[in-house]
Amino acid sequence: MNTLILPWDWHRVVIEPWSSGASVYGWILLMGFLINLTCGLIGNYLILRRMALIGDAISHSVLPGMAIAFLVAGAWQLPIATEGTPSPVPEGLPHGMAMVIGAGIAGIVTSLIIEWIHQKSRIKQDAAIGITFSTLFALGVVIISLYADKVDLDADCVLHGEIAFIPLEPFLTIGTHPIAPAPVVQMGVVAILTALGIGLFYKELLVSSFDPGLAHATGIRADWIHYGLMIWLSVVVVSAFESVGAILVIAMLILPGASASLLSQRLHIMLAWSSLHALLSSLIGLHLAIWWDTSIAGSMVVAGSGLFFLSWLISPSQGPLWRRLRRKPSTDTKAAATQPLSKTYS
Repeated sequence: MNTLILPWDWHRVVIEPWSSGASVYGWILLMGFLINLTCGLIGNYLILRRMALIGDAISHSVLPGMAIAFLVAGAWQLPIATEGTPSPVPEGLPHGMAMVIGAGIAGIVTSLIIEWIHQKSRIKQDAAIGITFSTLFALGVVIISLYADKVDLDADCVLHGEIAFIPLEPFLTIGTHPIAPAPVVQMGVVAILTALGIGLFYKELLVSSFDPGLAHATGIRADWIHYGLMIWLSVVVVSAFESVGAILVIAMLILPGASASLLSQRLHIMLAWSSLHALLSSLIGLHLAIWWDTSIAGSMVVAGSGLFFLSWLISPSQGPLWRRLRRKPSTDTKAAATQPLSKTYS
């Protein structure tokens, strides 16, 4: 790179991707939006519960669960020898389903270990989170290193992801008509189920997020809600692994909800703001990646960070712009009120 700021080409960056490359960039944008939307919706509750670090922990600690699930799924695919011609290999448990199951179990185990360390010792919760996720993540790395020749698991894909490969994935079809790449369909189903779950359990999630004591008093099993949220968080994380990896998914869990919390204190409005953040960060990030010729998922996170900074600037409760606007009228009013007194006593 010879220059700090790359030259801007409006046609190449903005027009050409949609005039001649819509069949490729359209799927990438849709996948990015679905990931940001799903992570943003569930991330709102992590922020309200002050559990953003648990999202970080689960996004790392599901790695050993995924690796072990791959090993188990591969072990079930045992060939049956027959005399003469070779027999087909049984399908066994599909690897995609094995990943989801392994991630869900790992999410539960992570939550239980964190709570156990925090309650049974004098170690604070943030330290318990750090101990748990670093240990489990290291365990996952060791398992992948030992069995990488037996399990078709790409460590780079797990860590960093590559959303640009989405259009190259096999398409799901209805009859002979291709519908969409399989990862897009999977992420779409997860997004729909996430939205339905929030709609069905809106009251329970709201009360247990703001006041677990009140939730218990009103008959809501806050502990069940908590572990159910952790399980679904694991499903969301593993669904996004292939496209954005374990590192960038953390930002996608936090940035939309954090930006929304700066703009409103009402939960349903926060969910709407985080959805808009998901759309804008995906669209802006895609064009930034084309302009800079760099990682698309990484550019989406950079765009999301820029939107977070903008949300902070214009935040009605915490933004410096609003504080300055509120301070100026109050100063003028005070000066006007004291002006007659100064004339009186002069």
